[in-house]
Amino acid sequence: MGMTRQIESAGGRVLGALSRLQSIVGLILIVLLSIVLSPKATDGSIIFLHWGNLTDVLRQMSVVGVMALGMTFVILTGGIDLSVGSILALSTCVLATLLTQWQPGLDYGWHIAIAVGAAVGASTLVGLANGYLIFRLGVPPFIMTLAAMIGIRGLAKWLTRNATMDIGFGQDAAAVFARSIGDKTATILVFLSLAVIFWVVLTRTVLGRYVRAIGDNEQAARYSGLPIRRVKVWAYAMMGLLSGVAGVLYAAQTNQGDPNAGSGYELDVIAAVVIGGTSLSGGKGSITGTIVGTTIMGVLTNILGLNNIDSNVQMMTKAVIIILAVWVQKHRKAD
Repeated sequence: MGMTRQIESAGGRVLGALSRLQSIVGLILIVLLSIVLSPKATDGSIIFLHWGNLTDVLRQMSVVGVMALGMTFVILTGGIDLSVGSILALSTCVLATLLTQWQPGLDYGWHIAIAVGAAVGASTLVGLANGYLIFRLGVPPFIMTLAAMIGIRGLAKWLTRNATMDIGFGQDAAAVFARSIGDKTATILVFLSLAVIFWVVLTRTVLGRYVRAIGDNEQAARYSGLPIRRVKVWAYAMMGLLSGVAGVLYAAQTNQGDPNAGSGYELDVIAAVVIGGTSLSGGKGSITGTIVGTTIMGVLTNILGLNNIDSNVQMMTKAVIIILAVWVQKHRKAD
């Protein structure tokens, strides 16, 4: 039995390495294609390779990337979360409301810290509620998070009376927040720091092993006495927390709290995770692969934008990529 487990473990590591290698090859190909298809500046240089454009790619992908880290854990447990875009919108609205309409008479630093904490806290509570209700009521994750996607979007619109709230202009706390958090370097560092943290959690902790074990074979995990419900609720709570962080980054980049923000982001987030090699059936995947998948989606979005491709066509393209990624996964399993 011990030898069998060792062989299965070794096989899983080999498949994981092949999956990551496949994703990296895909990233190299799409970068090369982007260079070929990139428009050129008046001096003949390739716009895609301009330093400003490359850092823009990193900043723009950071929002999706932060949420993709959480989605990796959710999908590894065999679940799914369609509410991430709406939770992001709620985070931006809570943040903007507290920064612009609440005057606590505190130092700007404390004002910003409380507003950010409230935005992320509210998002974490939504994720926690998703996870709790999924298992308390026995509602499938797809249905529960679909309902949350609709309901939380409505809550964000009610909170702001369906209006966009501008932040970051003038000399108030909101302006200080936008200047400090909206900076490219700060945004990228937040994403990379969180990536390292969650890589450690998945690969170096008992919790990470539990997540993989539950997604790989939930019945066996239950017989082994693993805390299945607690681990899954934790995964959805972390998904909510990271969606809240992504909302903070989004608000700082766009200088607004927007109840319509994040619409369609669930597509980008799921695509990034699946393209990175995480199996939709659970149990197999990695943070490294998710980072590669996020980069692929970021580069793809950038090159389509540089060529002025209609946003609707971009969404259709991403949908096709998701289907292809899932097909490749199934084909690899069949082999």
